[in-house]
Amino acid sequence: MSSTATPVAQSAPEPASAGIESAPGTAPVGAAGPVPAGETAPAGSASAGRKAATDYADYRLVPARHPWRWVGTAVVAVGVAGIAWSLATNPRWEWGVVAQWFTAQSIVNGLLETLKLTAISGALGFILGFILALMRLSASPLLVSVSWTFSWIFRSTPLLVQMLLWYNLGYLYEKISLGIPFTDVRFFEAQTTTLISQFAAAVLGLTLNQAAYSAEIIRGGILSVDQGQLEAATALGIPAWRRSTRIVLPQAMRAILPTAFNEVIGLVKGTSIVYVLAYSELFYTVQVIYNRTQQVLPLLLVATLWYVVITSVLSVFQYYIERHYSKGAVRTLPLTPLQKARKFLAIHTPAARESSQERGTR
Repeated sequence: MSSTATPVAQSAPEPASAGIESAPGTAPVGAAGPVPAGETAPAGSASAGRKAATDYADYRLVPARHPWRWVGTAVVAVGVAGIAWSLATNPRWEWGVVAQWFTAQSIVNGLLETLKLTAISGALGFILGFILALMRLSASPLLVSVSWTFSWIFRSTPLLVQMLLWYNLGYLYEKISLGIPFTDVRFFEAQTTTLISQFAAAVLGLTLNQAAYSAEIIRGGILSVDQGQLEAATALGIPAWRRSTRIVLPQAMRAILPTAFNEVIGLVKGTSIVYVLAYSELFYTVQVIYNRTQQVLPLLLVATLWYVVITSVLSVFQYYIERHYSKGAVRTLPLTPLQKARKFLAIHTPAARESSQERGTR
């Protein structure tokens, strides 16, 4: 009587724990070997799984959704539209009067005087501020003390007080002379009231006030440059002038420019304080006109719009100059507003969306 032997089923070996590494030269349990050329990996093998995981041809590209961003955009758009509607429909703004005076000859003349005061005072203020910053950074105690005292005095007194003080300088000193100190030798002498006119007093007040702030801005920008670079340049034997112009200033400009342009924009608006000297800049001209016509709000709006135009032009210059000096700080320059608009249209137009979907379904 014969009997058939039934083989005993052996249990599969348990997988090794994650913390136990395989012996050198042995493949992990369950790992599939390389698939020869021309053959297809069997279903369920690791090679097939890896191939399926990296095949994105059947995936459809879906743009990311930002619902709350669109909600916030809609709320802000409604608010802006409400303000614009109020400005357009309120007859008390008298937009016809604004259009009448906006390009009037007297307004344009006052605008030119404002621009002239800004250009002269800004240029002289930053030149003097640069000298004061170098004095503050020098090793001479006298130069440091003089620079610090200058900034302390002119930053501690209101600009209006400085204007009135310079305009009434003739009360303190009848004559202004230039010569050798402590002697009777004089090279130049003039009456103070003749020399310090309304324009001269305005330029003096704006320039000296601007120089006090510019000195601190420039000093802070110079100190922001890493001192190790100066030490390395000195060790390489680079002359002091080239160290200052080729190493220090290009890097300091990145810290100086934003605040410096803010000061220039503030100077444009600060020229309006010259009205106390009865100098015919933009704001004083507007005052004279509305005192005669009693059209106060429309003419104030004329002055406001011109100040907005000037500061907007300065802001555009500020953006491109800052972008130029950011070359050494960023890998790629930031996009200009025109480039950002082109990129937005290229992504969000219907044609761009269709082309992206077609590429995703291929």
